[in-house]
Amino acid sequence: MAPTTQYKSTGRRKSAVAQVILIPGSGKIIINGKDGTEYMQYNPKMIATIQAPLNLLDLEEGYDTLIRSSGGGLNGQAEAIRLGIARALCKVDVANRGTLKLAGFLTRNALCVERKKYGLKKARKAPQFSKR
Repeated sequence: MAPTTQYKSTGRRKSAVAQVILIPGSGKIIINGKDGTEYMQYNPKMIATIQAPLNLLDLEEGYDTLIRSSGGGLNGQAEAIRLGIARALCKVDVANRGTLKLAGFLTRNALCVERKKYGLKKARKAPQFSKR
């Protein structure tokens, strides 16, 4: 049996991390051992987010996607998966990079929750001030 070509990459968003493996195949998406649509709770917005890089390059039927995702919520995981898939597609063909970059799929969104400070109720919300 000949070894199949694999393209591995990692995507991150907030506290979510997604390890993506692209394998030439029929277009299946498997996240943590489950079907992609089932894992994303049949939410069309999140499913579209995951498939966006593949749809942009018309490769949705060309590769099977195996994903190990952890941390954060479903939305953060979906965006981490999108970044991971986009990075893996750059490894498939360097010509894909320009198209994915213009669409904004290679940008790492580093925004995350600000920590709570002592003396405050939340990160920036202070207790009510009393003059007298």
